[in-house]
Amino acid sequence: MKIKDQIGHITETKKPVKRIVSLVPSITEYLCDIGLKEHLVGITKFCIKPEELFEKCTKIGGTKQLKLNLIETLQPDLIIANKEENTKEDIDYLRELFPVYISDVNTLEESYEMMLHVGELTDKRVESTKMVNKIQNLMSELKNKFMGHRVAYFIWKKPYLLCGNKTFIHSMLTHLGFENVAKNIDRYPEMTLNEIQALNPDYCLLSSEPYPFKKSDAIEVDQDLKSKKAVLVDGELFSWYGSRMLHWKNYATELGIQLDKTIH
Repeated sequence: MKIKDQIGHITETKKPVKRIVSLVPSITEYLCDIGLKEHLVGITKFCIKPEELFEKCTKIGGTKQLKLNLIETLQPDLIIANKEENTKEDIDYLRELFPVYISDVNTLEESYEMMLHVGELTDKRVESTKMVNKIQNLMSELKNKFMGHRVAYFIWKKPYLLCGNKTFIHSMLTHLGFENVAKNIDRYPEMTLNEIQALNPDYCLLSSEPYPFKKSDAIEVDQDLKSKKAVLVDGELFSWYGSRMLHWKNYATELGIQLDKTIH
């Protein structure tokens, strides 16, 4: 099977693909959900879901600190990586030895494309198509659900980093109807609370990852901004592309309640 990956390289696998190394947490979960759990032989230390896989599968380091020698011993039929999460040097090295598919997901449409590509490469075309259709139907129901709310989406502290455009999080925010106050800035801009206040967000969404914002952080932001705008949100729901997106079915209601409480 040959497929052009999301950065333009050709990935060629020989069927059946029985040994997979995933370097991307959200894709690890997706692989399990389309029936490939038993074929995963290596994952990163951040591939925490599903828990039963994390407990027993070989850990090959962090997304940017891969144990290349260990990956070689696993002799994978396919490695699934990501342009942003993994380093070019590591991927170039691994591509010389094994088939590597590189994802580059910055929009909802690109997430659907990635899921279908992975399904093709792993002989899970039917399962991946069903999954994508299910997610698309849910996302259609949620389109513009939060229309009219201006938000600053925080991903890091010391310094504060927001999520700007050209990111999957921005795509998700926009699809849900939020107006991202950092929409005119690329990627992940560093900003002070004074600069953020000047953008006049209705809410400051403090993500649970990659920085694990806590209630004390929300209180601090509110105190500094002299407002009650800070809301803790599930970072996985905004940033994990794949089957995790199905969890929006219940989370959208929970988030709506959180936002309403913040205003009132």
